[in-house]
Amino acid sequence: MSNQGRMLVEPTGTAGCSSPLAREPLSAEQAGELARLFKAMGDPVRLRLLSLIASHSGGEACVCELSGVFDLTGPTISHHLKVLREAGLISGERRGTWVYYRVDPDALRRLSAVLVPGETPVVAG
Repeated sequence: MSNQGRMLVEPTGTAGCSSPLAREPLSAEQAGELARLFKAMGDPVRLRLLSLIASHSGGEACVCELSGVFDLTGPTISHHLKVLREAGLISGERRGTWVYYRVDPDALRRLSAVLVPGETPVVAG
């Protein structure tokens, strides 16, 4: 059954408690941006990499510290990091022969804002 043309209605007693996703339809721009971010995190290895980087001491992790965690080749880890970087979820900084990765807090805020009650979605500008 199609939802096209139907209004999104909040259940009784939940006004102000629903996430923006349930409060009103996303714009095409919001949906495209959020889908790109969620798609990048849709792989278990990428989601775990993102978690490892975000939870690492100092908020950044060297690729040398990430590679040994997985039973994957270096090029495969590099590919997953590239996908996260191109989606804007992480940034990398080369220091000597190693690259250090840091999670972009604004990207995480955009993702959580659409799911957390009371938050307003933020579109990258």
